[in-house]
Amino acid sequence: MCGIIGYLGYREAYPILISGLKKLEYRGYDSSGIAVFFENGYNLYKTKGRVHELEQKISSYRIKIKGTMGIGHTRWATHGIPDNINAHPHVSNSNELIMIHNGIIENYYAIKIILLKNGFTFKSKTDTEVLVNLIEYIKEENKLSLKEAVRISLNEIVGAYSIAIVEKSHPETIVIAKLGSPLSLGINEKEFFVSSDPISFIDYTKNVLYLKDGEMAILKKGKELDLRKIIDNHRLNPIIKQLKINLKEIEKGKYKYFMLKEIYEQPKTILDTLRGRLLIPEKIICINGIESNKNIFINAKCITIVACGTSWHASLIGEYLLEELARVRVEVEYASEFRYRNPIVGEKDIVIVISQSGETADTLAALKLAKKKGAFVFGICNVVGSSIARNVDAGAYTHAGPEISVASTKAFTAQITVLILLALIIGRYKSTINENRYKFLCEELGSIPEKVDYVLKTDDIIKKISQIYHNVNNFLYLGRGINFPVALEGALKLKEISYLHAEGYPAAEMKHGPIALVDETMPVFVIATKKGYYNKIIGNIQEIKARKGKIIAIVNEGDIQVNMLADHVIKIPNISEIFSPLITVIPLQLFAYQIAYIRGKNVDQPRNLAKSVTVE
Repeated sequence: MCGIIGYLGYREAYPILISGLKKLEYRGYDSSGIAVFFENGYNLYKTKGRVHELEQKISSYRIKIKGTMGIGHTRWATHGIPDNINAHPHVSNSNELIMIHNGIIENYYAIKIILLKNGFTFKSKTDTEVLVNLIEYIKEENKLSLKEAVRISLNEIVGAYSIAIVEKSHPETIVIAKLGSPLSLGINEKEFFVSSDPISFIDYTKNVLYLKDGEMAILKKGKELDLRKIIDNHRLNPIIKQLKINLKEIEKGKYKYFMLKEIYEQPKTILDTLRGRLLIPEKIICINGIESNKNIFINAKCITIVACGTSWHASLIGEYLLEELARVRVEVEYASEFRYRNPIVGEKDIVIVISQSGETADTLAALKLAKKKGAFVFGICNVVGSSIARNVDAGAYTHAGPEISVASTKAFTAQITVLILLALIIGRYKSTINENRYKFLCEELGSIPEKVDYVLKTDDIIKKISQIYHNVNNFLYLGRGINFPVALEGALKLKEISYLHAEGYPAAEMKHGPIALVDETMPVFVIATKKGYYNKIIGNIQEIKARKGKIIAIVNEGDIQVNMLADHVIKIPNISEIFSPLITVIPLQLFAYQIAYIRGKNVDQPRNLAKSVTVE
């Protein structure tokens, strides 16, 4: 995944590009670059490293970059190591075409061989340089306009892309195109903003067009938008939408890192996800995407949930919820595996796809496969107008707001909240949950934001525990039942941002291997809620203590037994077990943050990771 930015208008382009790249840096920070155009020429600067290093490099030249049109890129390396040569923008052999690209061109090598035979040379190891030279080759061989050369070239491409390309001799025009990778266009009178994510131009406009797969646009200074289909050049009517992002949502405010801010936002984001769906006085749940397809959900024999990463952990919790409350068989699949086998999914089946960004490449491909097989596809995602949101049969937004930190926190609890609502409403439709229990759970669900806020106040305790264990290199996380996926998520968070080895396990599986690792140096997180196989968990703790392992336990208020056994205790409010993941995950998120912070890691931008994996 990479971030691309472009500007065409009447303002100076350089500050807009740099500001936009900083907002997009969560999408990639291996290298960055910009090109700013003037009449019959351009200034191009790129470097290995983060955007501030690019800015410092440009400042060292002591020149003023002038120009009202430009493109920029922040890279997450796929083809070629992160260095100055592989950084974008890339330039064609004649230096006439300049391009930025997010995605992967799968048939780039075959194209490169053809271009080499026709006299082209290559400086970088990227697929992007191959694409820009293919466009030049087709343009020159057939005497075509840039627009037509781009269109024909993209019809020869296998893979995913969002691109912006400029011709040096016509710096008043940018051609952009999309397939598989996100691309949005901000529109004001006499100016255009191109970006992988509209948060980068929210300072300037809230008028946005989300390009669909297979669309391209020709942007000309002082001209109206020209939107077309790549396959046949058919002209399209643009649909302009209004962004509803609040500027404060994409600023850190008083917090040092976005991750900590987003952890602390969870009482609000859970409440926002419930708002308008959970009517507490009436004890009623209403989700339009479910109600309008009521019979499909009532008659489903199996539901398959497909996701990646943290969303996959939320999906595992969804499996427990739906089987418990709606009494329907549920399968949870990694999207990357689902799409590469021949899954048994048919016309009467439901596939739920979950993705924070709504742009996850494997999940989007799984969605398309499920629809091709005739399944009803329900989406759960956070980003309005995203590819998944546009392609599902029905769905529900999580309303978590922009999540900037690479490590997902508030999106995870928002996804669980939607899955709880889903399980309760289907269970009520099917009468697999009685009315009294349904009303009790509705009322209790309304209390969750307050309980999460209470747990956030344990941060001081967690800081002290983190100080003790920040130099330890291995951790185990154990949970049972619906809290087993929370153990997986806790371990993932620690791995993602602190680069420590951590493994999550069902507590009973400890004896099938992991217990061999336990000694006096091994901290073990145990989720020991009273209603979650408590006596079994006590047994697991005893086994760890017998081998001198260190126990960090998450327990309910009033706990006595675990409190006596554990080395450290983090207390959480009492809650029904099916809701407990919304509470038990909070200390694990805070612990991961505190460990990474103490170890001096860049919490928001961990190495080698990107926020949304929009390429394979």
